[in-house]
Amino acid sequence: MISPLSGERNLTMLTDLYQLTMANGYLQKGVSEKRAVFDLFYRGSGGYSYAVAAGLEQAVQYLRDLRFEEKDIAYLRSLGIFPENFLERLKSFRFTGDLKAIPEGTIVFPSEPILTVSAPIFEAQIIETALLTIVNHQTLIATTAARLAACTDAKILEFGLRRAQGPDAGTYGARAAYIGGCRSTSNVLAGEMFGIAVAGTHSHSWVMTFPTELEAFEAYAEIYPDNCLLLVDTYDTLKSGVPNAIKVFDRLKAEGHKPIGIRLDSGDLAYLSREARKMLDAAGHVDCKIFASNDIDERVLLALNSQDAKIDVYGIGTKLITSFSNASLGGVYKLCAVEEDGKLVPKIKVSDSHDKTTDPGIKKTVRIYRGGMAAADLICLADETVDTSRPLTVFHPEQTWKRTTFKDFTVKELPVDIIKNGELVYDLPTLEEIGRHHDESKAEFFPEYKRVVNTQYYKVDLSQKLWDLKQELLAESAQS
Repeated sequence: MISPLSGERNLTMLTDLYQLTMANGYLQKGVSEKRAVFDLFYRGSGGYSYAVAAGLEQAVQYLRDLRFEEKDIAYLRSLGIFPENFLERLKSFRFTGDLKAIPEGTIVFPSEPILTVSAPIFEAQIIETALLTIVNHQTLIATTAARLAACTDAKILEFGLRRAQGPDAGTYGARAAYIGGCRSTSNVLAGEMFGIAVAGTHSHSWVMTFPTELEAFEAYAEIYPDNCLLLVDTYDTLKSGVPNAIKVFDRLKAEGHKPIGIRLDSGDLAYLSREARKMLDAAGHVDCKIFASNDIDERVLLALNSQDAKIDVYGIGTKLITSFSNASLGGVYKLCAVEEDGKLVPKIKVSDSHDKTTDPGIKKTVRIYRGGMAAADLICLADETVDTSRPLTVFHPEQTWKRTTFKDFTVKELPVDIIKNGELVYDLPTLEEIGRHHDESKAEFFPEYKRVVNTQYYKVDLSQKLWDLKQELLAESAQS
C-alpha cells in the first residue's frame, strides 16, 4: 500500500517498535514459525453502538506489499538493539498467512472480528499496528458518515480535506465517507484515486473579487452555465444573495440552461433555507436545490430536521473528516489461538474489565435474519454450524438470563476468505460496489438500531459452545 504522499515507499516500517522487539524475541526463542491467530475488532465502551467496516482494500494492499528494504534494515541496525540474524530474517520477510474479513460496507458491532489473521507469529505480530491504523481510521470515518446520513433524508457531500489531520487522513477519509453514504467529495485526489464524484462551487473570495455580487454571479454563470451553484451569503443572504442568484438563474433558463441552485454557509440555516425556498419557488425555480454547509454535525442535522429546514444537500467537512463526535474507533488486535504441539489452542486475555476480557478461539460471526431483517448476531466458533431447522436460543453474554429464541429464521456467515497462504483469493470489489453493499447492509436493519439518539440495543451474543469455552478458560485462569 502506498500513501498518496510517500512516492513508491511501502508501509512495512509503519509499525510500533515493540512489534519488532517481540518478533526478534520469537526468533531468538525458536518459536517464530509457530502459528498464531489474531482478531481485529472494536470495543463498544464509550464508542459507537455499531460501525461500518472499511479499509479492507488498503489492508490487503499493505499485506501484499510487505518487504523491508535495504535502507530499512540499515536504520534498524543503527538502533543497536537487533542482532544480525533478525535483520537477515527481515530481508526475506513476506506475508505468507491467511486473512479472513467481513466485507467493506457491512454493518458490524462491538467484539465482532472485522479481520482475522492466521500466520506464523513472527508475521502476525509485525503487521498489527498498520492493520489497526488502516482499519481503525477508515471504519471510524465510514461510521461517522453513516450516522450523519441516518439523521436526514438529504444528500451529504464530504468537504473535509482542508480540516483533515493530514493529506492521508483527508484522502482515505474521503474513501471511507463514500462507503458510509457520502457519495461525493471536494477532494480531487480522492476523485482521481478512487473514482469518487467530485463536487464544489466557488468561495466567498470569488464574490469579493468582483465589484458587485451580481457581477460575480454573472461571471460564474457565464463560465459554468450548466453547473451553476451560487454561494449567496457573502453579504446579505435574503436581501441580495438570493435575489441576485434568481436574476442569474432567470437568464440561464432563458438561454436553455438549468441552474443547479444556491449554497448557504452561515446564519440560521433553517430560517434562511425556508425563506430562500419560498423565493426560488415564487420565481419559478422549483428545481433549484438548496445546499448548506457550516460546521454541521449530527446534532445540527437533527435540529434542522425538527425545524423543517428546506435543505436538499449538506456539505460536511470538519465534523465528518475528523469524526468530531468520537475521536477513535477503539479497534484492537488480540491473540485468540496459538499453536501448541501441532494444533491451535484457544487463548484468552483476562481483565477486571469485562470489555477487555477477550473471546477465545477461532471464531466467525453469523447474522440471524427474521422476516428478511437482521435480528441478532451470533459470535461462534469457526467449526460450528447453525441448524436453521431447529429453534435457536441466544443470550446476553453478561446478563445470561436475557434470552431470545428464534424459530423461523435464516443465517448468513459474515467473514469471507481474503488471503490464503499469502495469495489473494478474493475479488476486491470496486468502491461503487462497496457503496451498494453498504446500502444493502444498512437496509437490513430497523431504523431504531441506526439512529444516533436513544439507539436500540442490537443483540450480539456468544454461542453456547463459545460461552462454555470462555468460562472454562476463565476458571483455569482463576486457579493459576
